[in-house]
Amino acid sequence: MFVLFILNAIFSDVSVNMNAPGQVEAGNEILIEISLDKSDFDSFARFQQEIPGGLTPIPVKTANADFSFKDQKVKFIWLKLPSDERITIYYKLRVDQRLKGTFNLGGTFSYIANNERKSVEVDSKLVAINPSPNVDPKLIVDVNDFKTLVTPVQKTVSGVDQVKCIRQVPYLADEGNQYQVNLLVNKGNKEKFAKIQETIPEGYSAVALESKDAIFTFKDQTVKLLWMNLPSDPYFVISYRLVPNEGIKDAPILDGTFSYIEEDNTLSIDIIEKDINLQNVSDENLLAIVSTSEQNIAAPVDYVQPQDYTGKVKIEIAESALKLIREDTKLTHMLEPESGIYYRVQIAAGHRPININRYFKKYNLDKEVRTEFHEGWRKYSVGSFYVYKAARDYRVHIWNTTTIDDAFVSAYNEGKRITVQEALMVSNHEWYR
Repeated sequence: MFVLFILNAIFSDVSVNMNAPGQVEAGNEILIEISLDKSDFDSFARFQQEIPGGLTPIPVKTANADFSFKDQKVKFIWLKLPSDERITIYYKLRVDQRLKGTFNLGGTFSYIANNERKSVEVDSKLVAINPSPNVDPKLIVDVNDFKTLVTPVQKTVSGVDQVKCIRQVPYLADEGNQYQVNLLVNKGNKEKFAKIQETIPEGYSAVALESKDAIFTFKDQTVKLLWMNLPSDPYFVISYRLVPNEGIKDAPILDGTFSYIEEDNTLSIDIIEKDINLQNVSDENLLAIVSTSEQNIAAPVDYVQPQDYTGKVKIEIAESALKLIREDTKLTHMLEPESGIYYRVQIAAGHRPININRYFKKYNLDKEVRTEFHEGWRKYSVGSFYVYKAARDYRVHIWNTTTIDDAFVSAYNEGKRITVQEALMVSNHEWYR
């Protein structure tokens, strides 16, 4: 039975209601319903809840919000709220079958109104977890002790949830003596830095055909494809061609790995070669291949990042990826991540690489232009400002002193692009037109 909770806090005609059950049996799911009465404002907003270990959130209805779950925090983020005066979101909480005890479910709704950050704190709701009768009592732990008592294990996943990379057996292309290599990548829920690396036999060179916005390099008989941001598709095919030197007749034998980021660590899995067809295959057939192909290999190799003096993992993943890209492509103008919230001024964007020094020389800019890969674009920006107003003032300076009349402020958190509105909320900086 659901119990309705009316939040006491009301700001600017904003109120939040939460429906949640008071108890659940371990191993089952509960449905959480959040209703927002927001009047007529439609700014940036975020709803956030922190949940204990052993509980897994599953989005059901997000009302166009960006749903995320990391570090035990459930987040619904709207760049712009829907126009409806009442918005309802739903998600499920899956309870590990080994749990018992009680936990508090609270949360915060934050938004921007009249250029000010406001918040509505959610009254905590106590939820009881009844132990499962199907689990050995010796294995049952209190929900509040789950993270410290239960040893993390390597999850066995299959089908579309498993990160995998499958290579079609290289075949002779139309040109006769050249071999085409097709690779199917199933990225799971991975979004950021990733790399394919394959060793090519002597006597062959490699050229890119379809890279899906990766940086393709071939050096020392090694093919590399590097992504700062993976394609949005859950699975995709990349292709390259092997060109033999004169006199080479042996079919190529390849060996490769797919590396990606998970929880601040770099993991690497072997690329599996199969006798399948990945050329001009429909999405439905690709899904069938992904779902039925098991990655029968050892667990991914885990490269743990160094610890800093606080005991936390350093945010060095982006720096490592950028260093690798610079080494492979001699891109000396890559934007490197900085700590905390900061702002830059974006002055251009495009899909093809350019000579930065030559292209921007005519503008006589007094700050160095840097580039980054974001959502399939090469974006060019200048400056580094820790206060929004300073970035805004420099944007106006560019408008007034160059012909770049569409420059705008971009925001970052630990090197990752976020919206300016979210940066203002986190940093409590004021917004200026």
